[in-house]
Amino acid sequence: MEHIDNIVFGDNQFFGINHMSQEKAQQLAEQFFDIKNIFKVYQYVFDAGVNAVMLNSNDRAKEICEHFRLNSSRYPSLHWYPSIPYPHKYANLVAEKGIFPAINEVLFKDNTARKVMGMITKGSAAVLTKDAIKLMQLLIDVEMKMFIGLDIKVVFLQNIITDLILGYDQRDIFYEYCEYIRKKYKALPGLITQNMPFLKKKFQDWGIKGVVICSSYNKIGYLMSPDRDSYILATENNNPSDYQLMAMSTLASGAIPAKEAYEFINQQKLQSVVFGASSKKNIDETVGLIKI
Repeated sequence: MEHIDNIVFGDNQFFGINHMSQEKAQQLAEQFFDIKNIFKVYQYVFDAGVNAVMLNSNDRAKEICEHFRLNSSRYPSLHWYPSIPYPHKYANLVAEKGIFPAINEVLFKDNTARKVMGMITKGSAAVLTKDAIKLMQLLIDVEMKMFIGLDIKVVFLQNIITDLILGYDQRDIFYEYCEYIRKKYKALPGLITQNMPFLKKKFQDWGIKGVVICSSYNKIGYLMSPDRDSYILATENNNPSDYQLMAMSTLASGAIPAKEAYEFINQQKLQSVVFGASSKKNIDETVGLIKI
């Protein structure tokens, strides 16, 4: 399995997301309302030596991707880690328009006649045969359209979807997802979860390997189910050639000082860390502290 980047830059701060403080979230949303401020932060990241970006497939991501696509010669070594789908987009569409208009909006907006006919053919088979696998592939293609032309390293399935499929014990959907990402996008399949030990154990039982697993991982056990010790044990017993482990929420949304947080993280047998920051000072400090 190809090795993932040790440090990946995340995007929550760009979209006004902070799990501990609504006030901080609002400040971030205002700061990055002007997309030029987002590109300024990305430049701080690249100057610090990080060449890997995780990006949720929301509406603003389209503009970000287009910028980097048009300026690809300036970023020849940049790796992308898309995270799909963006659940709020679908929830908002259904609430605003209803289920069938929402499906029409998601599947057929901004597509040529030829693409629409291809989707209808593939989508009709999914509806007629109730084939969840074909429908999944169709939705993946819709979400991934904005990332075409970029150097995609890993495609992550968001935790709200991962953990739902895991809860229903659906081995075949996970298997087909991983195979589709490898074959169609020539990338590593990734899964974001709020229960890494359980997901990893199930994948071992199912014989699904060559996967990147991203989960919260921090000193105080914040968003780590069932508990921190289970994560440490699962990490110590991990074979990176089967499962590469990526840590997120390493600062527990600001509850842990950076130096203390990464002293703990650096002791774990992790392959990667994804972090978010909005200032040059914090970016430089974090990159300097990560020693995995």
